[in-house]
Amino acid sequence: MSRHGENIRKRKDGRWEGRYAIYSEEKKKKIYHSIYGKSYEEVKEKLFSKKKNLKIEITLAEESKYTENILFSIAAEEWLAEIENKNKRSTYVKYNFIYKKYLYTSFGNYRMNEINNQIIQKAISQELSESITKSIYCVVNQILNYTSKRYGIALIKLNKENQKVKHKPVDVLTKIEQTKLFSILYYNMDVYKAAIILCLHTGLRIGELCALKWEDVDLENKLMYIQRTVQRIAVCKKEKKTELLETAPKSEYSKREIPIPKYIVELLLSFNHDKKYIFGGNKPMEPRTLQYHFKKYLQDAKIPSKNFHILRHTFATNCIEGGSDVKSLSEILGHSDVQITLNRYVHPSIEAKRRYLEILSRIYGQFCGNT
Repeated sequence: MSRHGENIRKRKDGRWEGRYAIYSEEKKKKIYHSIYGKSYEEVKEKLFSKKKNLKIEITLAEESKYTENILFSIAAEEWLAEIENKNKRSTYVKYNFIYKKYLYTSFGNYRMNEINNQIIQKAISQELSESITKSIYCVVNQILNYTSKRYGIALIKLNKENQKVKHKPVDVLTKIEQTKLFSILYYNMDVYKAAIILCLHTGLRIGELCALKWEDVDLENKLMYIQRTVQRIAVCKKEKKTELLETAPKSEYSKREIPIPKYIVELLLSFNHDKKYIFGGNKPMEPRTLQYHFKKYLQDAKIPSKNFHILRHTFATNCIEGGSDVKSLSEILGHSDVQITLNRYVHPSIEAKRRYLEILSRIYGQFCGNT
């Protein structure tokens, strides 16, 4: 039997069904549609949400009851729908993953006004990485903020407890390793080796390298324009689990202009062709393929396995040790703040530190009368 005035009933199969009507211009009558759920409360909230989105008339009683008791799962799905429509596909995929994997089961049946720091801290596993934990708090706070603005509910912002995290020193290729790698890269040059050499001279991210088109390079003026990136993201399709997606760069700061040396221009010209992408032909190069070739070259050079991103760190460190100012380097790397460049990408070698201290010793030697 349906609940009076609500068009919600329990079916024989145990599920609950809610119905709403939309007027069809084509058929000149109201057409009824159904929403299903495991409980009366779930269907009631889904039905209200659907009516809200379709701008179907809602009674004041329904409005008041809904905004006071909206479920976290309903608010989250509304927020995700907005993210999918307004943000980059890769952003939506990341947020949807965090919600489905870490939040849906633990918080789905909580009311929005019940969400607090204690509930989040109790549910989050201590084994989760700092990065995943930050992402969980980020998603929850965005859902809270969205719900607060849309429904006029006063909701608190959650504050993550700061944990003392011991950051591992970011790895860079040593001078000896760079010498070994270059000996491999310049022997029997191919398109993958050229891409790696370009990365070591520009600090491009792997997705930016793979998405690089000939139209992005001004060979005459020796300039390169970074305007896109590619990355492999998860998709909900039976025939495949992921797909290669071309999007705008990571941020507005990532859209940048980079000067390139003459010998890099000559290297690119040696691979010049009439296809769209410099390294991929008529489609972007697959980042996983480039990563595979990079690890093979490391193996050939008898260098321990590294992630491709080490090339970006090595580039930044070499620039600083070569006398580059941090502001210029920050813009070349596409960072929004020079502190990101200093804290994450600049790693002076022991040779550089020794050289600086030897210079200091010579200065002190002058004070002592030593020449």
